[in-house]
Amino acid sequence: MKKLCFLTAVLATALTFGQQELFNGKDLNGWTIYGTEKWYVEDGLLICESGPDKGYGYLATDKFYKDFELSLEFKQEANGNSGVFIRSTIEGTKISGWQVEVAPPGHDTGGVYESYGRGWLIKPKPAKDKALKMGEWNTMKIRVKGDKITSWLNGTKMIALKDEKIGAGEGSIALQIHDGGGIKVKWRNIKLTEL
Repeated sequence: MKKLCFLTAVLATALTFGQQELFNGKDLNGWTIYGTEKWYVEDGLLICESGPDKGYGYLATDKFYKDFELSLEFKQEANGNSGVFIRSTIEGTKISGWQVEVAPPGHDTGGVYESYGRGWLIKPKPAKDKALKMGEWNTMKIRVKGDKITSWLNGTKMIALKDEKIGAGEGSIALQIHDGGGIKVKWRNIKLTEL
């Protein structure tokens, strides 16, 4: 029993040390803004907000990540249409990659959308939408390994997908502001473990 407890402690320590904080709670160090929409830090939170252009906007990691488990918290205020892109590249405000949706109720949060490509690859079953807490803090987890992607929202498994094109993808993690204006989303505890 003592040996089992020791091994569990060692494993937990190893997992903790392997975890990276992608957002430091102070500034946007390690990230690049694409587009004219607003990205700023306030009271330790990362905030995205539509600007006067009401266009698409992205905040992408400077580093590329291939296989990883990402966890983050988001809180939608006003229209929350946003998302988390994986293995993505950006030119101007044109993004190539795959988005795990963050949206208001009834709009497929946790589903996977391929921008400038095949569109929706998978949407969660409608009954799973009740996992979303609009206007409150939500926890999303995304696991990407090889050609498999899985998402969870507040502990509910939303989708699991195997896709060769995703498997071949390379790029950054990026947060999105959808076009149309009126969007505000807060983010915190953005943590990643490379697999």
